[in-house]
Amino acid sequence: MGAENPWWASSVFYQAYPRSFADSNGDGIGDLDGVIAHLDYLQALGIDAIWLNPVTVSPMADHGYDVADPRDIDPLFGDLAALDRLVTAAHERGIKLTMDLVPNHTSSAHPWFVEALASAPGSRARARYFFRDGRGPNGELAPNNWVSVFGGPAWTRVTGPDGPGQWYLHLFDPTQPDLNWDNPEVRGDFEQTLRFWLDRGVDGFRIDVSHGMAKPPGLPDMPVTDVELLAHRDDDPRFNQPGVHAIHRAIRAVFDDYPGAVSVGEVWVHDNDLFAEYLRPDELHLAFNFRLLQADFDAAGIRDAIENSLAAVASVDGTATWALENHDVQRSVTRYGGGAAGLARARAMALVLLALPGAVFVYNGQELGLPEVELPDAALQDPVWERSGHTKRGRDGCRVPMPWSGDVPAFGFSERTDTWLPMPAQWAPLTVERQAGDAGSTLALYRRAIKLRSAHVGLDARVEWLPAPDGVVMFRCGGLVCALNAGDQPVARPEGQLILASAPAADGVLPPDTAAWLV
Repeated sequence: MGAENPWWASSVFYQAYPRSFADSNGDGIGDLDGVIAHLDYLQALGIDAIWLNPVTVSPMADHGYDVADPRDIDPLFGDLAALDRLVTAAHERGIKLTMDLVPNHTSSAHPWFVEALASAPGSRARARYFFRDGRGPNGELAPNNWVSVFGGPAWTRVTGPDGPGQWYLHLFDPTQPDLNWDNPEVRGDFEQTLRFWLDRGVDGFRIDVSHGMAKPPGLPDMPVTDVELLAHRDDDPRFNQPGVHAIHRAIRAVFDDYPGAVSVGEVWVHDNDLFAEYLRPDELHLAFNFRLLQADFDAAGIRDAIENSLAAVASVDGTATWALENHDVQRSVTRYGGGAAGLARARAMALVLLALPGAVFVYNGQELGLPEVELPDAALQDPVWERSGHTKRGRDGCRVPMPWSGDVPAFGFSERTDTWLPMPAQWAPLTVERQAGDAGSTLALYRRAIKLRSAHVGLDARVEWLPAPDGVVMFRCGGLVCALNAGDQPVARPEGQLILASAPAADGVLPPDTAAWLV
């Protein structure tokens, strides 16, 4: 496709969380060869591209988002040869491969940070990060009042041979020191990383914390520090600083040397005008807008989320990006109420998601209708659990491995039953094997919807809202009409030929918690 119709503009991306997708070597942890082994499954699902969560070298304090070497593969997942095999095998099936990159911080095990700890204040090594003297008579107070996104303070004091010294900034875990993007060495190294992977045939990147990187001059105090974990406010000085856009323009200049490569930003910015700035023609290609993911199962809220997301990209003629799940949020089945009702609503929302114009992301296991798992305390690994003093359970419940086959854990995910996160025995009916042979399964619904989407929702499709009763969301997109009954009473189904429904919708009726596609 040309620049006017890039491949990613209407693609369905599949987010593969590699630890939890498939284990090829029997260690209980998913890996790259596990992804390769199931590419035919992804091809049958109908997806266009894979987003692979971090697989680069890491101590795994935050499951790969603490990067010690951004230009090599962690042995946990394989090696560079395995990554090359994955790129080749995906491309042979017409599937693009995008990776996760983490520009805001490194691991504390990164050679740069190790060097910084061993160096004096004011040194070149420390200038790559944010080392500051503390406040108070003896520097015993942190340089400002910033808090970590994971809980607790955003500063840790260094102790050397001469006793306590400077403090360093980490907006996330102490093992994830923030990089100083005003430093040319930092920018140059990230460009080297981009080119390293793009030269190997990778088709683009999801860029972690894309609204981060730039820090305000003087690092002023936060106006509010009692923010929810993993939550973001538009007046938060830690994020969305004006200087971030110069960084994205520099990143885009590299992408422009690789026609067809895509950049996808994680942008937690709520104001539409501020969000749109990230999608200007010389910045990111795509950016996650999380409004639909955050909306309750409520007709007005769902419509508002869609309208806001479309408005956010309209001013820059950008492409909307949609998701209902990812590795950081509760599974939609559970979020929409759990049990049979939660599953029915998640299935209905899948049809809403896949009827929308733009790029769509599906998180591994979403297509199986997996619920959130209530894990025992001893199994929790997310740093949020420890950082919050065991008051926030973190994100492990949505990261439990994929069930592929069989009747008992590990359901074909691994030869081992003691997988990195335990799998519930109740998942036996949810395996790929079980659902693949059931025309009424959630997997069958996703396969059918993705196939129909490619036929009916074109690149130039626009959302046209249609009159609907209270509790119903109805719109036309391309050649498709999508109707969602989020109310508690059956309603008359719109006129047209029914081509797909999330639940039986016979006799011209659309039941509650059901969506239908018509042409």
